[in-house]
Amino acid sequence: MSKEHKRLFIKNGCVTDPASGREEKLDILIEDDRILRMGDGHSWEDLKQDCETQVWDAAGLTVAPGLVDVHVHFRDPGFLYKEDIESGSRAAAKGGFTTVVLMANTKPAVDNAETLAYVLEKGRKTGIHVESCCTVTRGQQGRELTDMERLLAAGAAGFTDDGIPLLDENVAKRAMQEAARLGTVLSFHEEDPACIVNPGIHAGSASAYYGIGGASRQAEITMVERDIRLAEETGATILIQHISTKEAVGLVRQGKRKGIRVCAEATPHHIALNENAAIRYGTLAKMNPPLREEEDRLAIIEGLRDGTIDLIATDHAPHSREEKAKPLTEAPSGIIGLETALAVGITYLVEPGYLTLMSLLEKMTWNPARLYGLERGYLREGGPADLVLFDASERFPVDGFASRSCNSPFLGMELTGKVKATICGGRPVYQEQAE
Repeated sequence: MSKEHKRLFIKNGCVTDPASGREEKLDILIEDDRILRMGDGHSWEDLKQDCETQVWDAAGLTVAPGLVDVHVHFRDPGFLYKEDIESGSRAAAKGGFTTVVLMANTKPAVDNAETLAYVLEKGRKTGIHVESCCTVTRGQQGRELTDMERLLAAGAAGFTDDGIPLLDENVAKRAMQEAARLGTVLSFHEEDPACIVNPGIHAGSASAYYGIGGASRQAEITMVERDIRLAEETGATILIQHISTKEAVGLVRQGKRKGIRVCAEATPHHIALNENAAIRYGTLAKMNPPLREEEDRLAIIEGLRDGTIDLIATDHAPHSREEKAKPLTEAPSGIIGLETALAVGITYLVEPGYLTLMSLLEKMTWNPARLYGLERGYLREGGPADLVLFDASERFPVDGFASRSCNSPFLGMELTGKVKATICGGRPVYQEQAE
């Protein structure tokens, strides 16, 4: 073996690959950035005399494709005190993610090739795969479309004005027509400000508890209804971001049955928590769209079960302690989620029996990678050596973060499913420290 080649032998792990449906004890041999072999390593004669190959024993661990998150905020450029591409990537690796797709609502916004190049170049230095969306409209102003064709050629993963809803129906329709022509994905933040008094808190028990107006469920319903209709008219592929209401889940289900190209994502926090968390944790459980009623949470879980909701995405949204310490109506919305997402999924979906571990991983690896046309999210010989190793039964307290921020209601909770190591491009980018 050439000295330039680097090999890693992972033995005795339970390989779980949603793309192939494979779930069995296998050994994996990695060379450079690819998977060289999968099978019974005892029969690989060339390994017996090879002292240069690093050997990891994954007995008792699940070995899965590296997780893929298509809805992440790293706040870079513009808000580096909250997070930057380096710190965000460390948080992603700790959470088992090898690919992230960044949102474009930075300062300046990622609405041009130059800013996109800055983000992608910084991402290439992190050790994980950092992709980025660009905005649908220039400056997220909701009026003039960006040059999608040029931005796709420059490396854009897709397009979104996330953080700001696209209110003008004519602009939304033109964007979908262009996206359909180019074969790209548009993702939509579905909140009509006309139905919101104070964002981030559900207009229900939570808003009543605080004695304030909140965010009505209708804010999401009307926008989702409009965009599914426009997707049908244009043939565009759209992604409904961070779905939060039972009605919106129903609309997506109906759209899929009609053959409309509509996908939906659910966040770990909307899966695990309801509006009572906003009462208990205050600003640490304030996000857009807000945590809603228990019926909504259960409808999201059912949507994940029956395939209405295609993927799980964190909407990782870092904010500083000082910002989250402000009064409820003044504090920004959003929580971090990369480091807890897998464990939240196991704790609130797999352990109660709503999803199998295979199904959970499908929504965190293969499905998001396929939607964005990324050659990731699967395990096979010749494929990318992006993997996560985790103990699906280990309980642990959430006691700290690699992220620059710590705004999470899961801080201090005990969850199940501990990431032990993350490998990206054949290189370890995270390993749990031995106690």
